[in-house]
Amino acid sequence: MLVIQMAKKSSNSLEGVDGLSVQVNRVAAPVREQVFDQLRQAIVEMRLKPEQRLVERELIQQTGVSRTTIREVLRQLAAEGLVTTIPHKGTVVASPSVERAAELYEVRAVLEGMAARQFAERATDLHLKALRRAFDGIEKRARQPNSQAMLEAKKHFYDALFEGAANGTIQDLVESLQARVTVLRAASMSQPGRAAEMVEEVRAIVEALERRDGDAAAAACVHHVNQAARTVFEAMAHNGDRDEAGA
Repeated sequence: MLVIQMAKKSSNSLEGVDGLSVQVNRVAAPVREQVFDQLRQAIVEMRLKPEQRLVERELIQQTGVSRTTIREVLRQLAAEGLVTTIPHKGTVVASPSVERAAELYEVRAVLEGMAARQFAERATDLHLKALRRAFDGIEKRARQPNSQAMLEAKKHFYDALFEGAANGTIQDLVESLQARVTVLRAASMSQPGRAAEMVEEVRAIVEALERRDGDAAAAACVHHVNQAARTVFEAMAHNGDRDEAGA
């Protein structure tokens, strides 16, 4: 069941298809922003699945907002690559192709490497301690692998990295790229042995940053993203072979 809740003073709350429940705050923040934020989060957390339809009429009924607002939200989600429009099917949650995923990971590697260099130059000792704590959280989650829990632990790590780098633009771009491949990231973490590999890759980033070695940290970030991409593409190829075998 997908449940979307928005803080409110006076709100509409409607139950919709598949148990989607949306409460819209008409005081604290613009309605469009609330609907966008909550739908985006539902996609990132995979409560809305890849290729799941987003029907305007149902969203209007569930949120109580106008058709214009829903269309603006869907356009914004499309601009982030989170939804796409398919002829004769309508708007669906996006599922990136191998080629598209490769492009996203390539750009992400460059941006994360840049963030690591800036962290090494700008971060305070408090930022370093926060980064180490975030890594400890990843290491703890890896002992009992769970894709969603690991994604949350990695989010804390990246939050600490970007805060120390003091570059909000890179953070916004990387978070958008990560959101577009959320389902692929979760799939990669479920691959045998991937959690342990990922811990060592992130450890290399942290240790390089603790030495204030920006070049080594950037190289470790690029290596981590490339290894994640490799795992994703192997999983996609395996699933493709399995689908062909079952055809």
